[in-house]
Parts: sequence; C-alpha cells; structure tokens
Amino acid sequence: MDLDVYVTAHRSEWERLDHLLRRGGKLTGAEADELVSLYQRTATHLSIVQSSAPDPVLTARLTQLVARARATVTGTRRASWRDAARFLTAGFPAAVYRSRHWWVPTAVLSTLLAVLIGWWIGTHPEVQAAIGAPADLREMTRPGGQYETYYSSNPAASFAAQVWTNNAQAAAMCLVLGAFLGIPVLWILFLNMLNVGVGIGLMASAGRLDVFLGLILPHGLLELTAVFVAAGTGLRLGWTVIDPGPTTRRAALAERGRAAVGMAIGLALVLFVSGLIEGFVTPSGLPSWARITIGIAAELLFLAYVYVLGGRAARAGDEGDLEEPDRSAQLPTAA
Repeated sequence: MDLDVYVTAHRSEWERLDHLLRRGGKLTGAEADELVSLYQRTATHLSIVQSSAPDPVLTARLTQLVARARATVTGTRRASWRDAARFLTAGFPAAVYRSRHWWVPTAVLSTLLAVLIGWWIGTHPEVQAAIGAPADLREMTRPGGQYETYYSSNPAASFAAQVWTNNAQAAAMCLVLGAFLGIPVLWILFLNMLNVGVGIGLMASAGRLDVFLGLILPHGLLELTAVFVAAGTGLRLGWTVIDPGPTTRRAALAERGRAAVGMAIGLALVLFVSGLIEGFVTPSGLPSWARITIGIAAELLFLAYVYVLGGRAARAGDEGDLEEPDRSAQLPTAA
C-alpha cells in the first residue's frame, strides 16, 4: 500500500472528524450521525495502517483520534459503589465459577502432591536427615517448637497483614506469570505444596500430625483455595496463548487478562479473610476442633459464594469481564 496516496485519500475525513470532536456537544443530529460514521471509518483506517504500512507518527495520530471519538460516542463513565457491588456479587464469583474446570483439578492434584511428599518424608528417615540435623528437627516439631510458635511469633494484627501481603503476592504472580505458558505457575505451586508436604512429613514422624492439622486447616483451607484459583486461572491464561479458541489470540488474551486482573482484586479480599483467621484464630486458645470448624465454615461459605452467586451470574451470561463500555474497542482486521 502506498501510504502517501492513502493519507491523501482520507485526510479530509480525519480532519472533518477532528473538527466535529472539537465542537463537543454543539452538534446537530445529522452531525452526530456523521461523527459516528467517521469514527467507524477512521477505526478501520487505523487497522489497515497498522497491518499494512505501519508508520509511528500516523498510527499515533489516528490512535488518538479514534480514542477521542470513542470517548465522545460511548461517553465516559465513573466507577461507583454500584460497580463494586456488581463486581463482588456477580463479576468475581462468575469468573471463579467459569474457571472451575482449571482450578478444581489444580487443587486436587496439588493436594495429592503435598500428601505424597509428606508421606515420603515421614516414612524415610534419610530424607528427614537431608532436611536438617536431628536436633533442629526436634526443635521444630516438639511441643512449643517452631511450628507452633510461628503463628504467635508476632502481634496478631501485624502477622495477619504480613501473611496477607505474602499470599496476595503469590496469587498475583500466578495470575500474571500465567501468560508465560503457565510454566512459572507450576513452579510456584510446587514450592507451596513442598512447604506443606515438609510440615506434614516432619510432624507426622514426630507423632504430632494432629497438632499440625489443627494449626494449618483453620486458615489453610481458604488460603490454599485462593492460591489454587489463582494458579488455575494462570494456567488457563497460559493455555490461551497456545489455543485461543474461535477468536484471535489477541482478543482471547485481552478477555482472559481482564478477568485475571479482576480475579487478583477479588482473591486479595479472600486472602485478607484468610489472613485474619491465621492471625487471630490459628494462634488462639480455642481447641483444635473449634479452630478447624471456623476454617471449614469459611471454606464452605466461599464455595457457596462461587457456586451459587457465581453460577447464577455465569448462567446469566456474566463472564467476569469488564462491562462493554469499559472495554477497549475491537478494531476491524484488514483482509
């Protein structure tokens, strides 16, 4: 394509669109219709220039012109409490529900891996010896040892904040790094399950597995579920790179990526609840059965939230994506 000829042929349309945009709300009905038509044509021109004869200066000019026209045509919208309520009651749970075929298998396989690692460590003294010296292991697993004092080593509020920050970062990494074919996500998952498996194995070998479960289950059920959801979403994003489905790879990644950003915000709230439990319930003087009951109740509430509210929203067509006016325009692709 001869870029100079193309610019000469369409410059008048771009200048007319710019003129109408500068007039703002002082347009007649006919002029408003003309603005919409010029906006659509200019978006097509931008797509053609980008794909056939990319020129940085012209591309920047047309991109700015299309963005201004889109803002005028669709209007601007401010976020409100209604948006937050819709996100919490429909968008976020729908996104989690729609990705269940990824995070549920991830949760099952990861849990089996942690149990297998725990069994291997617990039944093989030579593996325990490779982890640490016998005296150090006894110090970790004895009554009042490191595994128990870990949860009360700092004031509850600061400990909860620290745990929340660390877990939110891990979940965000799973979501962001999923685009790299999901490989970093698998490594993050393995490290998490390795830590859990080591705890299971060492405490089981010391005959104190019940104490370990009483410490990890109150907060761990909800915490690990959030990590599994993040990992499953990241893996789904990685698979989109390989198989985008019926849409273009760019459009599919944009949709999955926007849902992942929303997922990160929602999971941060879930992990905040988990952090509160870990900071205030896990180290409390409540009996193990009471602490575990609180953890199970929190987990069941989250699952009901996902499968009831999320399932209803998903069946109504909510995909956990931004609402239509807030999405980037999908420009036509030149043949």
